Amino acid sequence: MLTTKFDVSKWLTTIVLAIFSILFLIPLLWMVSAAMKYEADVLTYPIQWIPERWNVIANFKQVWFSKISFSLFYWNSLKLAVIMTVFTLIFSSMAAFAFTKLQYKGRDYVFGLLLALMIIPSESTLVPRYLLLKWLHLYNTHEGLILMGMFSMYFTFLLRQFMAGIHNEYIEAAKIDGAGYWRIYAGIMVPLCKPILATVGIIKFIWSWNDYQGPLIFLIQQKLFPIPLGIQMFKNDYADNYAVLMMASLAAIVPLLVIFIVLQKQVIKGITLGGVKG
Repeated sequence: MLTTKFDVSKWLTTIVLAIFSILFLIPLLWMVSAAMKYEADVLTYPIQWIPERWNVIANFKQVWFSKISFSLFYWNSLKLAVIMTVFTLIFSSMAAFAFTKLQYKGRDYVFGLLLALMIIPSESTLVPRYLLLKWLHLYNTHEGLILMGMFSMYFTFLLRQFMAGIHNEYIEAAKIDGAGYWRIYAGIMVPLCKPILATVGIIKFIWSWNDYQGPLIFLIQQKLFPIPLGIQMFKNDYADNYAVLMMASLAAIVPLLVIFIVLQKQVIKGITLGGVKG
């Protein structure tokens, strides 16, 4: 009897979640459908989910081979997101290792101080960051954006919580074998943290890829613009052509979908282990 109730509850939960999933996917499906149509067919009612007339090639050419260099925006976003993600993974994991496995005076106080800085909204630091980049002669450069985006206390905290659940016996055994801290970090801690590193990497990549505020304020030249600013330029030039706008938006989210699909198992594993370890 208990088994029957459990099965019914499980099926009901699955059905409800499936319905909500479909509702959340409707805007994405509409975007894909609109990107394949002629402009005149985009806003027809009732909605043609499967286009009667296809205009994929023309919309594609409008996005990638028009006067607005979407391919350049794509390259800029890819460059910024990859470099920021790599540096964030390196520095945040190293800091997390230092805050969990190294013993030194004042360690917890320093971590608490850095943690307290997370309550400061990023908007309140825009002017100081602007002045700093101007002083360093990095304003209107990708290097300036990368410098601001490659450190993260949030991800350091996330990695620290995961590393805290790794037994110190691994460290002690490595020390007995003569391993130094760099070898322990690279040879033991990093492999054990692959699930959480994948999670952090995906989140950071998505944040960097979708960042609009930073490039808007700290970049001036069009040749340096990433995709969020590029989409805005498309919106200005193709305000009445939703088919082209949807094709550009679809192209912008493809890397995010690919990365998540490839690394989703590691992400789910990282979230599960993080929840178990508290």
